[in-house]
Amino acid sequence: MNTLKLVATIGLGLTLSGCFESRKNTEQLCDSNPALRCNELNVDDGQCRLPRTDLIWHRHEIIKNPSEQNKIKEYHILADYEKCLTLAAQIQPLTASERKSKRVTTIMHIQQERQRVVDELKHSSAPNALYFLWSQIGDENAKRSFLQLEGTDALDTAEMQYALATFYTDRDASKTLQLLNRSLELSDSNSVNISAIKSLASINLQLNRRELAYIWSQVAAEYDVQTASEKNHTLLYGFTEEKYRQLDDIADDVYDAIEDGRYQASMIPRI
Repeated sequence: MNTLKLVATIGLGLTLSGCFESRKNTEQLCDSNPALRCNELNVDDGQCRLPRTDLIWHRHEIIKNPSEQNKIKEYHILADYEKCLTLAAQIQPLTASERKSKRVTTIMHIQQERQRVVDELKHSSAPNALYFLWSQIGDENAKRSFLQLEGTDALDTAEMQYALATFYTDRDASKTLQLLNRSLELSDSNSVNISAIKSLASINLQLNRRELAYIWSQVAAEYDVQTASEKNHTLLYGFTEEKYRQLDDIADDVYDAIEDGRYQASMIPRI
């Protein structure tokens, strides 16, 4: 057997071994933790294994840490699993009626579980729970409670400043920019909100603040996010080559500061 075939065979063997071990570990977790209710998740189904495994292990995490953030994450994993099961139920041949029936039953269980998570979060006054209920479920009471926290320490986190910015996007552009900047000031290199950077580029462009829009578009590009194609730069901005170099230097400094967790809005000079 030549070297390439040997490497490929070994690689395939390791992949299959890894998949087997992962499945075996999940089965062992289910067997030793009845509280995970794996029997209600159609675990023998070959379809939708990834979201199902994610759900099982995340349920295990929630048992150890039943935080609002973990419950919100559970809701989204449940939604992913339901979406996968719904698709699988639709494409399953009609002859396999028993398998399709099990999937439909599991879908109904998942829908009930999503509602359970919502009901649990309705008992919480945590900002992230309130924002979830407002933005994902449309709960107006949660929206009012969330907005009442504006100006308090409860919302002075990167995530909640961005969440608050989404409320003001269509109401107050200047305040939105202030909140987006504050969100980045509170971020660290492990949790940079790329959406905040994209929004800073687009809102500044809408306000005809072309220099700031360009700076943030270049910062976004460092995260492999394109807000405008290179060929449109002249049309959108129309700067001199010297101006582009000046703004590129500022963008580099801003990107480095964000990555180091030391970004401050004041570091961008008035242009």
